[in-house]
This record gives sequence, structure tokens and C-alpha cells, in this order.
Amino acid sequence: MHRRFATLDVFTDTAFTGNPLAIVLEADGLDTPFMQIIAREFNLSETVFVLRPADPSARASLRIFTPARELPFAGHPTIGTAVALNLIDGGDERAFVLEEQVGPVPCRARSTGAARGHAIFDLPRVPVNVGGSPERADVARALGVAARDVAPDDLPIQTWSAGNPFTFVPVRGLDAIASCAIDLSRFEQVLGGQGPGAAFVFCRETRHGGSSYHARMFAPAFGILEDPATGAAVAAFAGYLAASGHYADGSHVVRVEQGHEMGRPSLLELTMQLRGGSLARASIAGDAIVVSEGTIDA
Repeated sequence: MHRRFATLDVFTDTAFTGNPLAIVLEADGLDTPFMQIIAREFNLSETVFVLRPADPSARASLRIFTPARELPFAGHPTIGTAVALNLIDGGDERAFVLEEQVGPVPCRARSTGAARGHAIFDLPRVPVNVGGSPERADVARALGVAARDVAPDDLPIQTWSAGNPFTFVPVRGLDAIASCAIDLSRFEQVLGGQGPGAAFVFCRETRHGGSSYHARMFAPAFGILEDPATGAAVAAFAGYLAASGHYADGSHVVRVEQGHEMGRPSLLELTMQLRGGSLARASIAGDAIVVSEGTIDA
């Protein structure tokens, strides 16, 4: 049968930048292997399948696939789908819930013009440190950077998860992060201790004055050598940053620029609420724009 689909660029307000996303609408009746085949066909970082929700009060249920596997939760699919569904519903500002395997994800979305919008989602779970932090020298070899440029100051290498685990690797600056050339023969051995390896490499030096951090994310076992914008990683980053001791109680807005080295500049906005020295809640926000629409026989 013909099923509608759309592609969006997410965490950007400019077409052909940000992180591309495919959304297959009216996906009920598709089985898991066929969803994976369709995700490989689109061959984007993620493809979302929109299904009828189990809870009728939710807007939709989502299943999210990379070209290689299914994910329980992902950020740019959540933002992109929230924007797309809100545009379908008329574009007015509204709140709704999207069901993902990680749990219900509260969202708010509004139109910002023709075929574009802005969305925010609350983290479905508080990030946790899942351990398994590898040695600096091993991480440096896996990323193809000098060991002296890895974890150079008061930020450690740690693995955190808000649904998917990411190893957070601080580096000295933009020159160091630009030099990353991952060694596929080492990457999984060093960074795959908590499942398929995913490295979120970041520095405090940024390209834009309004950004807090510059980042790159590598996850070859997911079929994603490098991702232009990784909302699930920034969700876990909230736990990492809150535990660093650099943020006082209260509200903090953290802007993460990503994707520049790929020619896909993206901007992710993290809002953290700290209480009693711990992360109480957090949300991720970003823009998205519809790039194409069509049908797929599936």
C-alpha cells in the first residue's frame, strides 16, 4: 500500500543543514524486519515510523530505526516528528505525548512558518552514569587524536544514558575535535562496553559565541559513522554536566553546536533544572523544517 512519508532537517531552521530525518506516517501493519529494510533504504541517521498509540490520550507511538538497528529513544526523531505532526494538526502551539520504547515523552510544538516549526521535549528519564569509562590512552587511539588532547582538564571520560548510552569524551579544543579520525578496528573494543559504542566528543571552545559546547558524535555500530546532531546524547549530557559540579542549583540553558565538520551545522538547546546539587529535570529543544514529502510502497 502507499504510505505517506516526509523528510525533515532537524536542529536547524535552514534546509539542507542539521540532521536529516525520514518519517513514515500511517505505519501500522509494518513488521519489524520491514521497518529495518525501509530505514536502510532511506539510509539516514534515523527513520521514524508513526503508529497508533497504545494510550489514546497520546498523539502517536513511535518506532525509531538507524540503518542498522532499532533505538528505544532518540532526540532528533522526537523533535522532527513533533514538528511534523503538529504541522499536520494545524500548526498551532500545543502540547502532546509521543510514546517511545523508553516511555512516554511529553512534547510541546509550534509552527514557525510554512513547513517549519520548533519543538521541545522533556527527558523521559533522568540520565544515569552507567560506568564502564575507558582509559584515556585507549580512547585517544580509538578516536585518532593525541592522548594529550583527551580529558585535558577537570572533565572526565564517563558513560551516561538517558535511554541510550554514550561515552562523553572532553578534548582540548576545536583543533583537537577536528582531528578525530576514528579507528574502526579499535572503536568497539574500547567504547563498546555498555553495548554498541557511541562516543560524544566535545570541547568548551565553540565556533559561535552563543554556544556552550562544540561536539561530534560517532557510532559506527549503529550504521552512523558520524551524526550531525544527537539529541539522545545531549539528553545524557545533562546528567554528565550536572554531576560535574560546574552548575549551581537553578535553571541553566546549554547550547550545543554539532555537525559542522560534516557540513551539516546543527544547534541543540538543553535546559537543565538542578536541585540539591542533582539534576531534577531537563528538556531538549530545536527547530525543524520539512524538505520533502511523498509516498512509499510498503
